Amino acid sequence: MSYISHADLGGRQVEGIVLPEAEGELWHASWEPRVLALTLAMGATGAWNIDQSRSARETLPDYATLSYYRIWLAGLQRLLEERELVSADELAAGHAQQAAPALPRLLAAEQVAAALAKGSPTERASGAPPRFAIGDQVITSALQPDHHSRLPAYARDKPGTVERVHGVHVFADSNAQGLGEQPQWLYGLVFEGQDLWGPDADTGLRVGLDAWESMLDPLVDSTASRSQP
Repeated sequence: MSYISHADLGGRQVEGIVLPEAEGELWHASWEPRVLALTLAMGATGAWNIDQSRSARETLPDYATLSYYRIWLAGLQRLLEERELVSADELAAGHAQQAAPALPRLLAAEQVAAALAKGSPTERASGAPPRFAIGDQVITSALQPDHHSRLPAYARDKPGTVERVHGVHVFADSNAQGLGEQPQWLYGLVFEGQDLWGPDADTGLRVGLDAWESMLDPLVDSTASRSQP
């Protein structure tokens, strides 16, 4: 069964319209900043990584019916329950019923500003030279993985051009599965709109996205079998 990411909406026909919001409008309810704070605080504990957090949110069965921060809240709840950091009874009661389990790290209030400023860099040391260079023609993997992947469905089995070489970065696909960082070279690609959307795409439309090395093959070898990322 193919992995379905509800956040992978590129190229799909969806109901409704996109309503722009006022610049600088951050919150729609008083509880939303608390959800953001909880998500950041728990992420800092090391109980899961950012890619596992994204995967938890993007696979929510009711993703399409939830607002932005309700998605974050539901994803956080899923992660907490999966790791037995909260129980169903505690969630129903709205408060803890047993001592909090030990966590790898804790984020104290006085550490928040420094932690946010530092961020979570994903670049890692290079162990081998990059396979591709700026200007190279490549083709993306054609296979749909059965796990979280940062390569969107609309860009699978599509020709593109390497526009940037970003360095070696944590491989999100393996990190989301708890299989370790497995760092790989990361490339900035550009695609012609008609290669992605067909002949009806606007002339001159170009789309950029990032992809890891295992997701790519040289375009000249596109008839050869490609491995799943």
